[in-house]
Amino acid sequence: MKTKYVFDVDGTLTPSRGLIDPEFKAFFNAFCLFNDVYLVTGSDRDKTIEQVGEDTYNLCKRVYQCSGNDVWERDVNIRTNGWIIPTEVHQLLREFVRLSEFPIRAGNHIEERPGMVNFSIVGRNASLEQRAEYVAYDTRKKEREVLARIITNEFPDITATVGGETGIDIGQRGSDKSQILKDFGKSNRIHFYGDAIFEGGNDYPLAQALKKFQLGFSHRVTDWEDTFVKLEILESVQREEFE
Repeated sequence: MKTKYVFDVDGTLTPSRGLIDPEFKAFFNAFCLFNDVYLVTGSDRDKTIEQVGEDTYNLCKRVYQCSGNDVWERDVNIRTNGWIIPTEVHQLLREFVRLSEFPIRAGNHIEERPGMVNFSIVGRNASLEQRAEYVAYDTRKKEREVLARIITNEFPDITATVGGETGIDIGQRGSDKSQILKDFGKSNRIHFYGDAIFEGGNDYPLAQALKKFQLGFSHRVTDWEDTFVKLEILESVQREEFE
């Protein structure tokens, strides 16, 4: 049985919306050389390359952008989901921005990506300080969880999950990260690492599908440093088995 390693990016390999740590990058590149590695992220291709670097990106067997709605192997586009958010959902998101009690509006609140939309009350143009303020607010109020639940309940054909530190990922039902499993046969054993493996998180559907269909294991991490530690332990075990 062939082992495959699948990683989320934001909060798993990098700080949220940040760049990969240089020491971890060197380690991860070496890990990619000796293992079959895949990435699955809510971000688009340009942002992912900015975060991990083109060298690391190209060492991965395949990268599932936009929760698997835009799929790449190095610089070759394998497929793209052309779904566009319905007008009534777009209008509801605008109402959420207008009615939220959080006081900061930094702009770029509804970002359309291939096959999905990323929604943020504070806005993707927010500074690190503004993002930190929203994280603190959302931790207290659970605003994103509430809004994601409203969207999912209002529109049965739509799925909404909490993603990253400030966003909500929105797309067609079934177009979440679990959709990548159609590319993996039952002869593969998958190990998935993600920071949002909790109910309502955008890593949760993939973790649940792995468990349901007995295709592998999920590993919840707290941040990229936790991922680093877990992979160092894994590499140590692999070395002992080889010896």
